Amino acid sequence: MKLPGFPPVRPAGAPPRGSTLCPVIVGREREKAALAEALGATRAGRGAALLLRGEPGAGKSTLLTDAVAATPDLRVLRIRGVESESPLGFAALHRLLRPLLPGLKALPPGQAAALRGALGMGEGADPVGTDRFLVYLAVLTLLSDTSAAVPTVVVVDDLHWVDAASREALLFVARRTEGEHLAVLLAARDVLALDAADLPVLTVGPLPEVDARDLLAARSGAEVPREVAERLHASTAGNALALAELARELSLDVLTGRAPLPRTLPVTRAVETAFLDRYRRLEPAARTVLLVAAADDSGDLAVLGRAVHALGLDETAVEAAERSGLVRREGSQVELHHPLVRSAVYAGASTGERRSAHAALAAALPGPQDADRRAWHRAAATDQPDEEVVAELEAAARRSAATGGHEAASAAWERAAELTRDPAARGNRLHRAAASAWTVGQPDRAATLADAALSSLDDPLLRADAALLRARVEWNTGSAEAAHRRLVSEAFTVLPHDPDRAREMGMFAAALGAMVAVEPTADLLQLVGAPASPRDRCVAQVLSAFVHVSRHEWLEAVRAVRSAETEVDHAQTTLDGLLPNLALAAMHLAVDDVALRLHERLLARARNEGALIMVLYALTRRGGLDVVLGRWDELASGARESLDLAHATGRPSLAAMPQAWLALVSALRGGPDAADLLADLEQTIASGPLGSTEATVKDQVLWIRAELAGSPASALHHYEQMTHGFAERLIALDRIETAVLAGRRDLAQRWVDHLAAFAGATGSPWAGAVTEHGMALLAGSGESDHHFLSALALHAESLRRMDAARTHLAYGQWLRRARRRVDARPHLRAALQTFEDVGASRWADRAADELRASGERARRRTAADASMPRLTPTERRVATLVAQGLPTRDVATALFVSPRTVDFHLRNVFTKLGITSRAELAHATLD
Repeated sequence: MKLPGFPPVRPAGAPPRGSTLCPVIVGREREKAALAEALGATRAGRGAALLLRGEPGAGKSTLLTDAVAATPDLRVLRIRGVESESPLGFAALHRLLRPLLPGLKALPPGQAAALRGALGMGEGADPVGTDRFLVYLAVLTLLSDTSAAVPTVVVVDDLHWVDAASREALLFVARRTEGEHLAVLLAARDVLALDAADLPVLTVGPLPEVDARDLLAARSGAEVPREVAERLHASTAGNALALAELARELSLDVLTGRAPLPRTLPVTRAVETAFLDRYRRLEPAARTVLLVAAADDSGDLAVLGRAVHALGLDETAVEAAERSGLVRREGSQVELHHPLVRSAVYAGASTGERRSAHAALAAALPGPQDADRRAWHRAAATDQPDEEVVAELEAAARRSAATGGHEAASAAWERAAELTRDPAARGNRLHRAAASAWTVGQPDRAATLADAALSSLDDPLLRADAALLRARVEWNTGSAEAAHRRLVSEAFTVLPHDPDRAREMGMFAAALGAMVAVEPTADLLQLVGAPASPRDRCVAQVLSAFVHVSRHEWLEAVRAVRSAETEVDHAQTTLDGLLPNLALAAMHLAVDDVALRLHERLLARARNEGALIMVLYALTRRGGLDVVLGRWDELASGARESLDLAHATGRPSLAAMPQAWLALVSALRGGPDAADLLADLEQTIASGPLGSTEATVKDQVLWIRAELAGSPASALHHYEQMTHGFAERLIALDRIETAVLAGRRDLAQRWVDHLAAFAGATGSPWAGAVTEHGMALLAGSGESDHHFLSALALHAESLRRMDAARTHLAYGQWLRRARRRVDARPHLRAALQTFEDVGASRWADRAADELRASGERARRRTAADASMPRLTPTERRVATLVAQGLPTRDVATALFVSPRTVDFHLRNVFTKLGITSRAELAHATLD
């Protein structure tokens, strides 16, 4: 190893027995074949991703090295995770992408700004780049562009020690290699807590006994008897690294059976003990060199040299450290023999020794580009309150948060809080740590930190902010009722100090109260006050709307929503506050035009800002509109995208609603997989709390069961159990008709009366139409005609075409049975057309049967039409955006994929639809 100021060490002769410079692979044919297949897919442009999982020392690193060693035709980007680097957001990503940074100038401006900011290459990120997922998209685009020129392999070892922001970026890319000349090969320990269920996993298990014997022979250079190999294999449980270390540590006499095996082999605790024993046999100065190397997260030879000099060590200590075989130089980098060396050496040092090493490393990082690393080393070098160190950690947290590295920001805020003496300042820093943890999808940690913050805070304004965050975690992942109680209490506490804060908390509380059955503990309308700004007036109206919804004061609620809509264009709406709540209030009240417009605006803003959680929110909530407006293709497409995002962003509790929409649209269309999708949904519901979505999701389950029921009586049983007012209104027509068919006219009449009251108060043409439809079903033969015609007139003013088609069908049936077959046909044709448009095959069959019974031959899709290949959900999303005139890069940004992936799917769309240009796509029928 050559350190600055030291002459190079030139070992004489060949590497010693057991050298790891030329790793030997014995067996592992299955693993090598899987890796070769991934590399072949990369060359062919199909893309590949593979996660190697196994215990420490199983041979994952060696397999990766072997796989890429003979690939001169591929560009290889390789890094290894470093445990001490994990608090630094995007640190590993910076190391990985360093050779590709000149390609940043070719990225879309927003992506380039976001990635520059994340990698610390500018004064700050563009505001658009503050969301980490825009950084992830930039990484995907950069790697896609690179692989288009030269097929590229990304190799990341020790993924479990890669910082969280970099790890999520790598997993984001790994899920999107389809259609790319790109492979992502990852390796991690079995204990990795990682949501990678959708990635191909290759488990690297213990070596078989026969391969263990071959490995021992290869590493020792001697023939190892079977009984010796069997004993060593049993003692190591087939761990490849443990066997290799035994081949190094044991004498040839022992390995060849000429001397007995020792009573205790030096491989306890998965080899770490062997490394620690070698470390402890070194001189103190050499141990210090190794400890500094273990504590250093950069692996930079110059940094290590400066730190070693600061500790007063000379070249003798460095030579001794290198001769131990535990550390070596690779170019300008310092590498430890194995990741377990780092953990063994660091754990084996005393607390004082570790602090000295970190202090020396902090002094060795004087430049502004190393500010974050310096802050963390200084923080590790002290255990006493230190405002200077706290200031450095706060600056690091702000830099990380500004570029989407919220995991790193949260860790820095938390460590700063630990080093803070003043309780109020400590509570404020804990609140910031909690907010970053929530942003990055760590709800349990966010809740713990928020609770700790609340225990330290006395200031009512700071307490209100922390309480709102704690409630947000609760209503998304725990108990909506508990969140409601907390919000109400804190809102009235902060009211005398800041009415605007109180009003906003009241808005969230009122929204929860409308979604879950809670006993009112206070009159939230007292929080409305006299707001001055457009935003505060809008918040007040949304608060009022939800309060009136809870009280079934429909007229007042609709007025409040309409009033808020007039203010919303001038209000400073936020993605996680005012805008989504106003959209939700409009949907509750069946103000469909406002609800659809606001949800589309929310979705567009969330996509533009790279805010995936809000994309998920907008798509799932918009599902309540898509289903009743007959936008079933949009419903299925949005649900699939939402489900992907729920898994990709680490929010499994948010997967239930998209699963429910998928199961429902399948049931509505008569899909053969509806029952399986329902079973998957019920498993998700059973796995944990769903927060504020729980009531809606459970009613969705009942709706699905009713759709799958074999008789009206069975379906009615499920409809009667639905308790959520919003969901009840979605299926108002279904349950009225089902009650009539089941002979429960009393129940049908009660539901008609409820809807009539809603229609009268809100002025909703849809509610009025369904009321008239229900009255037609319950009326005598002389009055039904009038009610059906009134229903159709009201449907003409509504966007809900499925219910309109149902009324056309019911009226057509009534006319045909009244022997007015000619009059029935236009209504039956209109119903059939709509049912076929949305893919409601069961309803289409009924309409076609009625049309034939009227004396007209039903014109259904031809066999040729039915046999045409259907677009996949991803192809549909790509086709829809391209048909709107968006260029490829904008489509890629909207869907969080690479431009090459968009082109890949677009080629499939053109093939399936038999077209050759984007101009033709603009006029094509997608299904």
